[in-house]
Amino acid sequence: MAPPPPSLVFSVRRSPPELVAPATPTPHEFKPLSDIDDQDGLRFQIPVIQFYKNVPSMNGRDPAKVIKAALAKTLVFYYPFAGRLREGAGRKLSVECTGEGVVFIEADADVTLREFGDALQPPFPCLEELIYDVPGAGGVLNSPLLLVQVTRLKCGGFIFGLRLNHTMADAAGLVQFMTAVGEVARGAHAPSVLPVWGREVLNARDPPRVTRTHHEYDEIADTKNTIVPLDEMDHLSFFFGADEFAALRRHLPPHLRRCSTFEVLTAALWRCRTIALRPDPEEEVRVLCIVNSRPKLRHPPLPAGFYGNAFAFPVALAAAGDLCENPLSYALELVKAAKNSVDQEYMKSVADMMVTKGRPHFAVVRSYLVSDLTRAGIGDVDFGWGKAVYGGAAKGGVGAIPGVASFYIPFRNGKGEDGIVVPFCLPAAAMEIFVKELNGLLKEKAEEEERPLIPAKKPSTFIISAL
Repeated sequence: MAPPPPSLVFSVRRSPPELVAPATPTPHEFKPLSDIDDQDGLRFQIPVIQFYKNVPSMNGRDPAKVIKAALAKTLVFYYPFAGRLREGAGRKLSVECTGEGVVFIEADADVTLREFGDALQPPFPCLEELIYDVPGAGGVLNSPLLLVQVTRLKCGGFIFGLRLNHTMADAAGLVQFMTAVGEVARGAHAPSVLPVWGREVLNARDPPRVTRTHHEYDEIADTKNTIVPLDEMDHLSFFFGADEFAALRRHLPPHLRRCSTFEVLTAALWRCRTIALRPDPEEEVRVLCIVNSRPKLRHPPLPAGFYGNAFAFPVALAAAGDLCENPLSYALELVKAAKNSVDQEYMKSVADMMVTKGRPHFAVVRSYLVSDLTRAGIGDVDFGWGKAVYGGAAKGGVGAIPGVASFYIPFRNGKGEDGIVVPFCLPAAAMEIFVKELNGLLKEKAEEEERPLIPAKKPSTFIISAL
């Protein structure tokens, strides 16, 4: 199968949205979010999408009906998701567990999975039809916390689209919930991992004391109008496999070549992105690396079954001129230092800062944020039709401030090569420069194969699609 053309268009017929409530009565209570959960930078809806093939053994079973029933049963255990967020004094968020339910949409599309092509990766054509923005349901406060759309395809496969209020869960927490829905859909009476609220573990101390420097929350004025609306950007996805990572590592001195794929990829993308955006050499630029703190928290550890947000945004800083003019190793060292700065005290310091500084948003001016979903397991969720052909972020650039973030998503390309796909968005002129710079870093591989690795027009390694 070839990649889908940028013009792939199809129609989706949706049933009226409905609320799916827990299958049995649940407690009516207020549950405060943690001081990590309710920071300003997480107050948005994040879309996730999964594509599933037709499975002959499931013929006669309707994925929409199966998932809807499983959702209602799973919400008995995860009943806070069926509630609504309320804001109190000091901008503190709590879930009122009302049992109202989550939004569910049943739909049919006149398209087959084959028409999407082998290279299923963001940006996806007609995404707004696959995760429909129900009027009145997209707010952060007093709105449904989850939206689920199951779209049946002509071939018998289906698309599972989900939109989550990010204050409720991070990727690990969301996958725990989705896995539970999958287990119930396959016949389990209860999830194998029972959910635990436990948000108090990540609350501020009393009295709060900020013990670390948190440049990720610096207040920076956008004096040059650098924040561009998402719909005015080009959206591309880039594939990085073993050959691409080997090419990147060739630019590093021997003592740094054993760095992680996350570190070298983040360093390369940050440097190329900065060159493409052409800030003044003396301007400070930054990359924020989302780091899962679960392994770092030991006193006390997070309880098994915890599904809240448990990550930090440590930041690497550099003058734009220094980042662009120095070799890749310069950026890499900064990324490694930022990533390694997160420990239990760091998380406590962030929580303390939230309550003392009014729950600020992370810095977005001249910033780039990366989130590694390669181990999240979104694509492993099984509703009875096996693992997803694609499971991960629905598009790049999403967030309370659009256009700043990229996600690293596990991916197998049309040649059967395993690697990482990265959705990316930049203004058109900057995207052209970015592609050229990235090709320059990967030049050794391209010369070996006597072909350009990432051609700039109608590429085979990424898909261009208007969203």
